[in-house]
Amino acid sequence: MQETANMEPKGDKVHISEEVIAIIAGIAASGIENVTSLSGGFTDGLASMLGRKNYGKGVKVQTTEREAAIELSIIVEYGCKIHLVARNIQNKVRESVENMTDLKVTEVAVNVVGVNVEKETISGEDARTES
Repeated sequence: MQETANMEPKGDKVHISEEVIAIIAGIAASGIENVTSLSGGFTDGLASMLGRKNYGKGVKVQTTEREAAIELSIIVEYGCKIHLVARNIQNKVRESVENMTDLKVTEVAVNVVGVNVEKETISGEDARTES
């Protein structure tokens, strides 16, 4: 399939809702290694208690006609290099949203709001400090 750059628009419009962009960003971020989960607010927690999967959880989106700014709140695995995880999220989210929507992503802000610590990690560290 060829794309033609000289096609004249006929006044048709496509509007992609901020919720759809949030879902794309959330799925992209969830696939990054060492991301435990995205962290949402009260309504996201309520939706998950009701058994609904909310792929846009922890994602805020602001759009203009041709641009999007995205903010994600994440929880990472203990021991990972947080700055590398955040950079990977930024790259993957930007790529996914731009490829799927043709919007220019002007910003991907990553807020790390928690660290997931496995029980084995805690037990192992407690054992070492007690020796």
